[in-house]
Amino acid sequence: MPNSSSISEFLLLAFADTRQLQLLHFGLFLGIYLAALLGNGLILTAIACDHRLHTPMYFFLLNLTLLDLGCISTTLPKAMANSLWGSRAISYTGCAAQVFLFVFLFSAEYSLLTVMAYDRYVAICKPLHYGSLLGSRACAQMAAAAWGSGFLNAVLHTASTFSLPLCQGNAVDQFFCEIPQILKLSCSQSFLSEVWVLVGNVFIDCGCFVFIVLSYVQIIRAVLRMPSEQGRHKAFSMCLPHLAVVSLFISTVMFTYLKPLSISSPSLDLVVAVLYSVVPPAVNPFIYSMRNQELKVALNKMVFKCVLAMSMPSLAIHNWYLTGTPDGISNRLDAYEQVAASQGCSKPREK
Repeated sequence: MPNSSSISEFLLLAFADTRQLQLLHFGLFLGIYLAALLGNGLILTAIACDHRLHTPMYFFLLNLTLLDLGCISTTLPKAMANSLWGSRAISYTGCAAQVFLFVFLFSAEYSLLTVMAYDRYVAICKPLHYGSLLGSRACAQMAAAAWGSGFLNAVLHTASTFSLPLCQGNAVDQFFCEIPQILKLSCSQSFLSEVWVLVGNVFIDCGCFVFIVLSYVQIIRAVLRMPSEQGRHKAFSMCLPHLAVVSLFISTVMFTYLKPLSISSPSLDLVVAVLYSVVPPAVNPFIYSMRNQELKVALNKMVFKCVLAMSMPSLAIHNWYLTGTPDGISNRLDAYEQVAASQGCSKPREK
């Protein structure tokens, strides 16, 4: 029987057997990956460039966006490359790196979602203490704690999983290296140490889940006591994107690990893995920007500036041809900024 020392590569689960379907899967996941890169990249740039978004809520959203980009970049590019080249192989080192990065980013994201629930709780239930409880130093410490907890969790799980002797071959029944699928390759009784690690991790995850639920119970109670309907609507608008992301994240993970064994199958496991590893990073930017007017304005302003920057050379040439001097460009810029102000993108420039 092969053991872990003799395994140099793992064989991942292929999406399809025929070449046409493999290329179809490659095109589909390439579109999803590019959409995720574009959506998360726009949010990152908007938050970094717009000083009005330099608040605790958007600081945590920036960290969440970075984690989403890392999560989808850990699994999808290798799956796309395998579909494009008709391969299933991933090296032993590559598999270990994939497990480490996925557990690291996934755990850090769950911790960060818990921190974001606390941010929403303080903003709505204790607004007078928001500045003192969530100052820049406190936000940095909480974000660092989320990243650090994910790193420690990943080190523990990766070391525990890949120290096991593997006696059941090297075929992983998943499109990326996943701990439960690797445990199936281990020798009987040898995976109990990793199982205990998983059990301990479940208790920590349940604690985070209970904290999120209690935070939203307090938020809902505080919102229902607000006398103004406009205030209630604004408060719910602040919380709905985070609540939607948390619901999507937790529901897919719970279904993955708590579904009955009687309905488990390789095809179902593949679909569920896509749901929790690919879909959330791709749709989270749209969830957060759908009802967030501040983020919409920042994105519109950023796009307007990019279009204006690209049109500047043509404006200069056109103005030089008409007037013989580029000084008239400032008048054109004023017109551009007035149009932007009318659309809520920016204010006209003061002369």
